Amino acid sequence: MANATETKKRGIFNRFLDFIEKYGNKLPDPIMLFVYITAAILIASAIFGFMGTTATHPGTGEKITVVNLLNADGLVRILTEMVTNFTSFPPLGLVLVVMLGVGLAESTGLITALLKASILKAPQKIILPVIVIVSICGNAAADAAMVVLPPIVAMIFIELGRHPIAGMAAAYASCAGGFAANLILSLSDPLVYGFTEPAAHMIDPDYVGNPMINYYFLVVSALVLVPVATFVTNRIVEPRLGKYEGAAEGVGEQVTAEEKKGLLWAGLSLVITGAIIALLTLPENAILRNPEDGGLIVSPFMDSLIPIMMILFLVPALAYGKASGTLKDSKDLGDQLSKAMAGMGTYIVIAFIAGQMIAYFNWSNLGPVIAIKGAAALDSIGLTGLPLFIGFMIVATLINLLVASQSAKWAILAPVFIPMFMLLGYDPAVTQVAYRIGDSITNPITPMLAYFAIVLTFAKKYDPKMGIGTFMSSLLPYTIAFAIMWTILFSVWYLLGLPLGPGGGIYLDQ
Repeated sequence: MANATETKKRGIFNRFLDFIEKYGNKLPDPIMLFVYITAAILIASAIFGFMGTTATHPGTGEKITVVNLLNADGLVRILTEMVTNFTSFPPLGLVLVVMLGVGLAESTGLITALLKASILKAPQKIILPVIVIVSICGNAAADAAMVVLPPIVAMIFIELGRHPIAGMAAAYASCAGGFAANLILSLSDPLVYGFTEPAAHMIDPDYVGNPMINYYFLVVSALVLVPVATFVTNRIVEPRLGKYEGAAEGVGEQVTAEEKKGLLWAGLSLVITGAIIALLTLPENAILRNPEDGGLIVSPFMDSLIPIMMILFLVPALAYGKASGTLKDSKDLGDQLSKAMAGMGTYIVIAFIAGQMIAYFNWSNLGPVIAIKGAAALDSIGLTGLPLFIGFMIVATLINLLVASQSAKWAILAPVFIPMFMLLGYDPAVTQVAYRIGDSITNPITPMLAYFAIVLTFAKKYDPKMGIGTFMSSLLPYTIAFAIMWTILFSVWYLLGLPLGPGGGIYLDQ
């Protein structure tokens, strides 16, 4: 009877998450799950390729046909490009390079000492909101923040007496799910706009916008997401995980004299390193600026963010280790670097399989065909006004579960929806922002975003039995909450006819 009463008190939403957790944990290990998805892609390519399934690209008029990957040509390509699929898998190098720096900073004790000396002394009420806004703004560094922040935030949570996986989920969900929010311009802004303007020229050859046409909306979104993510973490995710029973890592102790000395030298080295990077970036003719227009948004600087992030962790870690005595000689350094990378074995296996899976999906043309047919289905429904845009966001959200690349989806959807909505009197800026919302919402839970498996691997450090279901049930509340919040915010913005950014509004005549 007590159990029945407790079940009733849990409420419908918690029972729904229990269902997701229970049956999600019955799914195979992430490695095998990627294997099964890869097999399903190959089979689907064979079936739809044999049927001759096609779709016409709305922008170019090109006929896109599903490619059978299980015929002779497909099998030859699978075998001959298997190694390249692995070595050219973008998250592989990103994660391993960044983790060299982050791992050394952790193994030398720099991160622990820094937490003891600073973050953990701040009022606890502001720590989580700060983590959320840093994670949201971290997506300005593209995907790197999804790798760097979750393990660091887990350490912060464990030393606050909180569940580390709750912190990890908050950081990952805020960064991935908040991809359509930021306080600053990011690489996504010019990337997305690069497809928006050509699509707008199909209706108005004189249309001129700029990468900031969504900026006001992105800033407000970032600020609104902070209390939403904080509430979800405190009231839903962490209570479900329960009390963490693992050991802390000594962060709660006082800072020792050796640690203070190490932090001093780490700080000095960071200032010097930062000054060098600034000299390579800030002057008008700096070598890391775009050589054509002198900009930074699209420049060698943005292309160098991953090595720069590694250096910004690696150099202070070396200085800290030498000054504090945790790094005694070059042999010790080699051991610490090896230790830092020792836990990446599972990720490397996942990266190998995920690299094949994504390559096969791209080769098969299943993604573009699904996106084009989904867009046509929305067009045929006949919705108008606000419901039309909400329907568009839902389509983008669903497609995002299958095609993680923001630019790949927009390259297909922009030539369909930008002209269609312009003919209805809507500015390209509102269509673009609706797409970016839909593209962000399901980022935390889509398996096509390889960082899901990476963060799950990190989570297993704190709970070796952590299953996909438990982790998914910790991320799904953020997706649902972000979807509700963004739908309300977009609706209010639309009904009030507010400008979305400089040069971007709701209607063409604004």
